[in-house]
Amino acid sequence: MRIPLVCLGLALLVPQANAQALPELGDTSGALLSPYLERKIGEQAMQEIRQRDQRFLDDPELTEYVNEIGRRIVAASPEARQDFDFFLVRDNTINAFAMPGGFVGVHTGLLLAAQTESELAGVLAHEVAHVTQHHIARLLGKQEQMSIPMLAAVVLGLLAARSNPDVAQAVIAGAGATSIQSQLNYTRDFEREADRIGFQFLQQAGFDVGGMGSFFERMQKSTRLYENNAPAYLRTHPLTSERIADMQNRAQTAAYKQAPDSIEFSLARAKLRAEQGLPREAVAHFGELVREHRYADEAGARYGLASARARAREFSAAASEVETVRKLVGPHPMVELLAARIRLGAGDAAGAREVLRAALGRAPNYRPLHYAYVEALQELGQHQAALAWLAELVKSYPRDARLYGMQAKSYAASGKRLLHHQALAENYVLQGTLPAAIEQLQLAQKSGDGDFYQLSAVEARLRDLRVLQAEEAKRR
Repeated sequence: MRIPLVCLGLALLVPQANAQALPELGDTSGALLSPYLERKIGEQAMQEIRQRDQRFLDDPELTEYVNEIGRRIVAASPEARQDFDFFLVRDNTINAFAMPGGFVGVHTGLLLAAQTESELAGVLAHEVAHVTQHHIARLLGKQEQMSIPMLAAVVLGLLAARSNPDVAQAVIAGAGATSIQSQLNYTRDFEREADRIGFQFLQQAGFDVGGMGSFFERMQKSTRLYENNAPAYLRTHPLTSERIADMQNRAQTAAYKQAPDSIEFSLARAKLRAEQGLPREAVAHFGELVREHRYADEAGARYGLASARARAREFSAAASEVETVRKLVGPHPMVELLAARIRLGAGDAAGAREVLRAALGRAPNYRPLHYAYVEALQELGQHQAALAWLAELVKSYPRDARLYGMQAKSYAASGKRLLHHQALAENYVLQGTLPAAIEQLQLAQKSGDGDFYQLSAVEARLRDLRVLQAEEAKRR
């Protein structure tokens, strides 16, 4: 039975326990799991989230935005010696969480609650610090004898259980990880360590260092309104006045650096808000903001209104609103994507393709534009053009599972069965499902339409995956 992923966060259970001493700041000698094992645990947990948690938000633009903020923080961190992946969970609670191996989840409620981009960055910096200091790995301790799937289940269970002690005990007992119980009282020390190191990351990345303290202080004050139903972030990241005072003192002694919000911060929040509730409710919300000039950023409010009108299938009005946004911010990639979606919704796939082609000329490295352009080509039935475009993209982004899925779609539409199964196999490999990938390659062998070279490539890849599967079975 899968434990539901509720109230995620990185504070490690039982916040009322007495704290034990941790190694000195920056000392990760307590991380007893190897970097390889940490990454594999994280990948296994992410596989579960992607496949079984309906709240996983697969939105290219919003994912690109949180990853851009995350990349800035990681790039400024001398201790981040691993890949990081930031992803979104559709959940209105204000929360974020980190898993072993560099996977950081962000609740949509956090993105909407942050009043500045630096506040959002402050939370992400805190989570990045949890990863660089190997906090969950140190929690798991000497559980290396457990299989990777079981360790991943423990991680997911611990994340879910922090708001429910009964679930916590079930996870510990069910996994046979009773030694974890003695380490659960690291909570407050882990949080203080993540505060200190996260503050350094935030400062080095060029954000307003006051953002971390201001967000946490506002969360603490909000507890008076919630009584026994505090925001998830407070349940999973126990706050103390000492921690908040320490953050504020650090901000006061640091050199002040103005960090204005990016236009992407405003557009991402507006896009998210426009997709909530019924379309007519979203239109009414943004329409009122625009009429009464109740917005911090006009472009964001009008972008939200255009998005809401597109949802309501008011395509003419949505297109008109996009033109106003263009006048305010210019041909921004997110704005051009919305313009293309509006054209697609109105049945003008050719027009959408041209909007996207022009946008790619200005922003060739913005991957969501590439996804949308390929989708427009596929909508028009131009699968050979789509495959040619994808062939170049795969060279640039060989670990992007979405690209292989798009390849598989166009190969299927073109009647190329071997290549269809081959592309699906790579998609499954990148999602961590080796058995499904091997099955697809076996189907490719039997497709009957491959030439000698294609079949040889399939057989070689199949051998590689079987070796990889055997190696992983040994490690488990």
